[in-house]
Amino acid sequence: MHQFCKRRLFVWCLLAITGPWSVAQAEDRAKAQNDAASVGGKEAVTIEQTDDGLAVKIKGEEFTVFHHGATLPKPYFWPVRGPGGAILTRPNDPNEKEHPHHRGIWLSVDEVNHVRFWAEKGRIVTTDVKSKSGNPGTIEMTNEWIGLDGTPALIEKTIVSIYPERLITYDTTLAPPVGKLARFDDTKEGFFGFRVAQSMREKEGGIVTNSDGKKTTAECWGQPAKWVDYTGVVDAKTYGVALMDHPGNFRPSRYHVRDYGLFSMSPFGEGAYQNDESKSQPVILDADTPSLRFRFGAYIHAGNATEGKVAEAYKQFIEVTK
Repeated sequence: MHQFCKRRLFVWCLLAITGPWSVAQAEDRAKAQNDAASVGGKEAVTIEQTDDGLAVKIKGEEFTVFHHGATLPKPYFWPVRGPGGAILTRPNDPNEKEHPHHRGIWLSVDEVNHVRFWAEKGRIVTTDVKSKSGNPGTIEMTNEWIGLDGTPALIEKTIVSIYPERLITYDTTLAPPVGKLARFDDTKEGFFGFRVAQSMREKEGGIVTNSDGKKTTAECWGQPAKWVDYTGVVDAKTYGVALMDHPGNFRPSRYHVRDYGLFSMSPFGEGAYQNDESKSQPVILDADTPSLRFRFGAYIHAGNATEGKVAEAYKQFIEVTK
């Protein structure tokens, strides 16, 4: 249906429901709603295929690129830009020696059937991907987690939603192939990660705080929280990244946040994060528990956690991931 016809239909529905508005008033409201989803005639979030991958723009401004393909060790978003274009992720240098598997935004975890996917010893291959511009823009993917024997250990179904406020949500379901089981052993190496720019690191003056008011990587590491925010300076301006956990996940995540720039969260490391092996709680997916669903958020903002309204962004995260 043509956009004008859709808007006219919306107008007359409003009139039927709400009573004697004027057509002009109803059209003004319809136009405002339409404008909220687009800017300058374009979708608020646009996703287009390029030679590098799926390029994501917010209101015409470059935001990130989704990389996927059979030659990559896993799919990931890189670079990730703050308002104004500053890059908030570490350079993706093929010669990087320190944790080269930390790539922008990604999702993986070690010790799945004894395979270290976080360390890229197993590969995560995207077998299907679809994208759609809008508010939000979405990327829907199917990934196979390929074990050392060359067969899938897990099938991942993920919908990534990207909002104009620079909120990214992951809605992920993991399941073993039919007739198989998947065992997640206790590890701190995972699961939803972001590698911040070098200048943002706590060791360079960056600030880490969480939803419970704890500060520094020392206080926030290994702790569950609604969100943790990592703020630092890029190009002489302050920016931040907040990672968010959903209360509907099967277990609260604990945060693996370091002064050298690693920033991740995982529900699979109860023993490791508490430095107590007796608290380990391995997870097995089988006929009784055939799959697990996860919802995580990453919010990119200017300013510190207060200026960037992280608490408000968390409320939006909860509202859009029901």
